[in-house]
Amino acid sequence: MTGLEEQLAERIEHALGLPSFDGVSEASEALGQLAVLANQYLAMPIPAEARPAASDVAAIAGMGSLSADDETRFRTALTCLRDALAERMKLDEATSQLAEDPGLVREFLTESREHLATVETGLLTLEKQPENAEVLNAVFRSFHTIKGLAAFLGASAIEELAHETESVLDRARSGKLFLSAEVIDLILRSADQLTKCLQLADTCRLNRIPRCDGNLLQNLAAIARGEAAAIAREEKAQGARAEEDLAEREPAASAMPNSHENRMLRVEASKLEHLIDVVGELVIAESVVRHHPRVTEAQDPLLSRNLTQLARVVAEVQKTSMSMRMVTVGTLFRRMSRLIRDLSRKCGKPVHLTTVGDDVELDRSIVDDLADPMVHMIRNAVDHGLETPQERTRAGKAETGAVCLKASHDAGEIVIEISDDGRGLDAKKILAKAEKAGLLREKELQDDDAVFRLIFEPGFSTAEKVTDLSGRGVGLDVVKKQVQKLRGRIAIRSVPGKGCTFVLRLPLTLAIIDGLVVGVGAQRYILPMFAVRELFSPGPETFVTLENRAEAALFRDKLLPVIRLSRLAQEPENTERSENGPGGVLIVAEGRDRLFCIAVDQLIGKQEVVIKSLGKTYRDVPAIAGGSILGDGRVGLIIDVNSLRYRN
Repeated sequence: MTGLEEQLAERIEHALGLPSFDGVSEASEALGQLAVLANQYLAMPIPAEARPAASDVAAIAGMGSLSADDETRFRTALTCLRDALAERMKLDEATSQLAEDPGLVREFLTESREHLATVETGLLTLEKQPENAEVLNAVFRSFHTIKGLAAFLGASAIEELAHETESVLDRARSGKLFLSAEVIDLILRSADQLTKCLQLADTCRLNRIPRCDGNLLQNLAAIARGEAAAIAREEKAQGARAEEDLAEREPAASAMPNSHENRMLRVEASKLEHLIDVVGELVIAESVVRHHPRVTEAQDPLLSRNLTQLARVVAEVQKTSMSMRMVTVGTLFRRMSRLIRDLSRKCGKPVHLTTVGDDVELDRSIVDDLADPMVHMIRNAVDHGLETPQERTRAGKAETGAVCLKASHDAGEIVIEISDDGRGLDAKKILAKAEKAGLLREKELQDDDAVFRLIFEPGFSTAEKVTDLSGRGVGLDVVKKQVQKLRGRIAIRSVPGKGCTFVLRLPLTLAIIDGLVVGVGAQRYILPMFAVRELFSPGPETFVTLENRAEAALFRDKLLPVIRLSRLAQEPENTERSENGPGGVLIVAEGRDRLFCIAVDQLIGKQEVVIKSLGKTYRDVPAIAGGSILGDGRVGLIIDVNSLRYRN
């Protein structure tokens, strides 16, 4: 019980002890104090059952003088409020220990966030299918569960908002309320407020979370009572609030569908990461044993069979542990549904979202890191790409624009496409803007692909004016950096007047990569296979020197920059020569959308490697992304191809 509640309970006892509120010298002062305290109490997150009595006390005490009937009602209200406060005290004593249990609180926060993610998906479905009773019941159950859990742990603010929202949904379930766009919007606001409450719970006690938006609670309560005026007020307020709501939203956390909860077991992320680290060590240890000289030289058939069986089991354990990090990309796509809905209403452009490949799995950490780039690309598609309904009609298109999110597997990578059927990219306009902004680094750009890549430059924007959605030139450069951070690539396909597609190619996981193991002197390096395009042995006419300083290699009638890893490793040059010229191997790699050659002494082989951090001491070493233990027990350094491209 808070200090205010204790003071209110004390004043109630004092008031109930007065013989009358008419002609008693203390009555006027008591009524004034009760009116102030009751109003302050109503501004707090309080149990729903205490609110009617507190409202009556505040209203009647504020009258100043009471008739006989008023006094009877007042004493009844005081008694009800006193009992509610006493019940609250008992509840506080029972829940205080529970609310201080970090395990219970963590479980509550996790489950509530899962319910809210499911709620958002369900509400977007109900907006299109308001008669879908199954989805409506599922959304109702989610709010009901959150309310019950919050009450159990004394989170009154969360309990109150969930209760009012539940009442609105219950009215819809009984057929007394139509789920219009305005009502759906109100319930979505409620879900957003609850999400903020859960964020506050990370830094303060559950019973100290401040009361939620009073206007929101008032409108929910009015709609639950059947007041049509409340819906009208909500509709009028939406225009003024849309911009603020859209600006404040980083999407709700992903969640597993409730229908699978009985088959799910929640595990702390730290424990899962530790398990995967241990499995990585197991993979390394198995590889070291299998490649040990005494083992490889042994002729024992039984040992060979046992090692084969061990390798198979270790591979299966590794595969299973890695799958525990995987989630369907549909969880990411569902986050974008709400964003597109709000952007559509904000821009005045009806938009239909289609998703393909929702069941494709991707590393959880990649899904989380992709959320921000996806937001930027979708904002770009709706605000820049799609035309207004009038423009689409003149162009012979349907008034409703189309945005498609597609995921698929391709050559061991995940491909995510964000498409729209809008106006497409205008190469001439992009060139003109880039030249004006001083972003052109080359005198000539050979094709549209090179022109399209200019939109990823920092500060670039084709918007005619800055809006709250775009136009500042700080969006797509963030997308490019984030995708490169995830060891991915991004490309653009565009047809003027038909639409534009952003194509993201990403690794399945960040914990393991397919690597090309190369040797430079005594050192071993690992080049990620996704960056390797071709390998070839240099001939006598391969190398040329440009301007007496820059080294290049002639490859397929093109001159490509040459970077020698021996300089990075400070190893002596390989001076051995073969019949065809200098020894060594040239690897054609792609970094930051440009091809270049990496010169190494020898090619050792291809290997799946577990990425290990080099720690704080070596984390800032240029062009080195990490390390891994190779099959012979030696450490191989993993090359950051994008950074290497600009080292020499």
